[in-house]
Amino acid sequence: MSLNWLPNAISLLRIALVAPILMMILAGSFGWALALFWLAGFSDGVDGYLAKRFDWHTRLGALLDPVADKLLVAGIFMTLAYTQHIPVWLAAIVILRDVIIVTGAIAYNFIVGPVQGEPTRISKLNTALQLLFLLFVLSRAGFGWPDEIAITVLGASILVTVVISGIDYVWSWSRRAWNKE
Repeated sequence: MSLNWLPNAISLLRIALVAPILMMILAGSFGWALALFWLAGFSDGVDGYLAKRFDWHTRLGALLDPVADKLLVAGIFMTLAYTQHIPVWLAAIVILRDVIIVTGAIAYNFIVGPVQGEPTRISKLNTALQLLFLLFVLSRAGFGWPDEIAITVLGASILVTVVISGIDYVWSWSRRAWNKE
């Protein structure tokens, strides 16, 4: 019996974790939100490892994994902005970049051809910074650590990498689309 469905099931679990994490943040239960966030992050690593290690790649998995990531990150950014733990403008710019990327991918898929989504180095750095930022903000809200300066520096780093990676995606996909015609 093959377990090639397992990475997709783990991605679905991650999607299912989004609502409880957001509810915990809204309820002020930052310790529980942090624990579920860790579980979601760990499960992301596990499904990626399984897909690569055992070659359990599927088209569905290629869509579910980034959807799970985007829902988790966007949901937490919006909720933390709503609860005034982070600036609204930072949440807006992070979400705007993701909306541009997803809209571009959909347009590319329908106009040019199938999207071969391979994140760039700057995009991977941006994602890592966003996850660390969310971890720090949840930790600070729940346990008073780390200092505010660490969160501010990470927020500034996210701003820079969001802009650079957003421009990079638009530029590279536009160039690919142009070269296909």
